[in-house]
Amino acid sequence: MAGSSTAAPEATQHLPEVEETEAELINAQVDDLILKADELEKKVIEVVNFYEKKHGGVNAKGTSLLIKDKASAASHSTNAVNNGASTSNNKQPAEGAHKDAACSKRMQDLMRQFGTMLRQITTHKWAWPFMQPVDVEGLGLHDYYEIIKKPMDIGTIQNRMEGKDEVNRYKNVREIYADVRLVFKNAMRYNDENNDVHVMAKTLLEKFEEKWLQLLPKVIEEETRQKEEEAQVSANIMIAQEASISRLARETDNELCELSLRLKELRQMAIESCRKMTSEEKRKLGTGLSNLSPEDLNKALEIIAQDNPNFQYTAEEVDLDMDAQSELTLWRLKFFVREAHERQTRNNNNNNNSATKGDDASKRKREICDALAKSAKKRGKKQSP
Repeated sequence: MAGSSTAAPEATQHLPEVEETEAELINAQVDDLILKADELEKKVIEVVNFYEKKHGGVNAKGTSLLIKDKASAASHSTNAVNNGASTSNNKQPAEGAHKDAACSKRMQDLMRQFGTMLRQITTHKWAWPFMQPVDVEGLGLHDYYEIIKKPMDIGTIQNRMEGKDEVNRYKNVREIYADVRLVFKNAMRYNDENNDVHVMAKTLLEKFEEKWLQLLPKVIEEETRQKEEEAQVSANIMIAQEASISRLARETDNELCELSLRLKELRQMAIESCRKMTSEEKRKLGTGLSNLSPEDLNKALEIIAQDNPNFQYTAEEVDLDMDAQSELTLWRLKFFVREAHERQTRNNNNNNNSATKGDDASKRKREICDALAKSAKKRGKKQSP
């Protein structure tokens, strides 16, 4: 995506050297461009983050980054449709609902088959001790809860299967299978092998396991099918997301080009609005440049080089002809020198944290001016033979 950098455009600071109305107009446009640049920066970050996650993003546990909740998935799918995604994406919500309904129906069928199997176990003559919770107090089983950490009975299981216990309702047949085994395993753990209850529980568990093996292939088939459908849903979500992000990237690229054109227009306005700097002002500017720190001086020389490609600012000795510089460059230097001196004064007074929001705004505007100069330099290179 061309022009993905959204560094704030720069222009003049307060433009005191131009007509007041012109200065207000330029400053207003600068403020508008700053807001626009901030908006584009957020969009660019969103696009970059998406593709970073897609191509190399892995979470802390090493699993791929996928949508983790249906609400988020629905949001991305809706955005893709609204942003002009393909017709196939428009069908995704309906197809998803149809698959969910089909999956629910298949799961209900498995539940019914399991219910039939469980009823066959409960009709056995030895099933009665396991139909209700163990009467711990009535039977004086004072150590029961020390041995059995998770009590379970068939009556409780049936209530959960029938939906009478909404909070603990079963989600799949494997959960029911585990609880039925727990009923008999608890009885076998608490009672000695020679105890009648132990023998009854062991017998019923064996019969239950035999019947479960008959149902298991269907359970495995359904689980495999669900995993495949979930993988397809995740893939569809990713496709919908990418369609939405791709459109956002195209729109952002167009807006960046638009912003670049506005910067060029603003630069021309600033050039036409700047009055010529007097000889005395140039002399003071030269003095100010000589008092800059080495770091700030290099930055000032870079400003000159942006408007004058032939200027060799990296040489050991630099001969700077103030009269040979454009008016825009001179004013940019003046603002830069003033800010550098103010910053140095604050540092000397140990007030590094006293910068105000107004200072930040001034800096952003100066950066706009730099961007204008850079764009002009690039344009000049393209036009040169």
